[in-house]
Amino acid sequence: MLHLPKRIATIGSHSALQILKGAKDEGFETICICEKKRVKPYKMFPVADEIIEVDSFKDFLKIEKELIKRDAIVIPHGSFVEYLGVEKIKKLKVDHYGTKKILDWESDRGKQQKWLTSAKIKMPQIFKRPEEITKPVIVKFHGARGGRGYFLANSPEEFYKKIAQHPCERDYVIQEYVVGVPIYVHYFYSRLNDELEIMGFDKRYESNADSIGRVAAADQITANIQTSYTIVGNIPLVVRESMLPYFIKIGERVVAESQRMEAPGLFGPFCLEGIVTQDLILTVFEISARIVAGTNPYTNGSPYTCLRYNEPMSTGRRIARDIKQAIERNQLEKVLG
Repeated sequence: MLHLPKRIATIGSHSALQILKGAKDEGFETICICEKKRVKPYKMFPVADEIIEVDSFKDFLKIEKELIKRDAIVIPHGSFVEYLGVEKIKKLKVDHYGTKKILDWESDRGKQQKWLTSAKIKMPQIFKRPEEITKPVIVKFHGARGGRGYFLANSPEEFYKKIAQHPCERDYVIQEYVVGVPIYVHYFYSRLNDELEIMGFDKRYESNADSIGRVAAADQITANIQTSYTIVGNIPLVVRESMLPYFIKIGERVVAESQRMEAPGLFGPFCLEGIVTQDLILTVFEISARIVAGTNPYTNGSPYTCLRYNEPMSTGRRIARDIKQAIERNQLEKVLG
């Protein structure tokens, strides 16, 4: 396969394996920036043409000039936000896939709520103060941390008791706890084709929320087991076919609203994360304006990408193809931010 003039780079975490494999499948050379303590998987699975080892992901800025010299395009994912932070990402000079402007809206739960509400997306009730809690709530800390530290509360008293276990946390949201099926909808929007695609769906397997049901209620009380929501893995999901028009419609509304609020708007992969209740409506509690780890079960494509492409098409590869098409059409600036 003919190699393309640009290289694809990402940091070795989150969804790097499928990003790098997808890039190679589309003819790009690949670079993985990896912490020394995490390097083994990226040597075991031959998806990176080059591995740059660093002591910490926070050292990413130290190798930025090297990436620019190698004509690399950086693909962001959740670990970029977690380890570098929004402000440092916005200052990057190396080519970056996707618009950085949308990061402010993704990382601030208040702005997220404004965005989604304006797009007429159903959201759970938000309690501004612990004293307002009148029903079960889930308390979520800001940042891409895979559910770590989240907790439930049923009253102001329970909130204060549990928040005391997190003395360093100041930024959090108190959100109504919605009962239903957790569903994460994977989308891709191409600026080149002005078209939205559904890439797949997943459900998260959380510890210990998804295993606590194996323990009798009496034993949970006796053992004082506290529910936790740290994401351990991802489970592929296929939804009822009759729901697809609905999921397409809300995805299109989210993209259209992003274009209105922050041009050029959201493009590339994104995910609506929420709960489908018994009325078959998705109550969205979060949006991820980038590739999510829930796409990892589909390294060889999902049932939906199979129907559209009839060839292996992961979200990682779809990103690479978007960049490839932009290069071929001399419109690379359309996919960089």
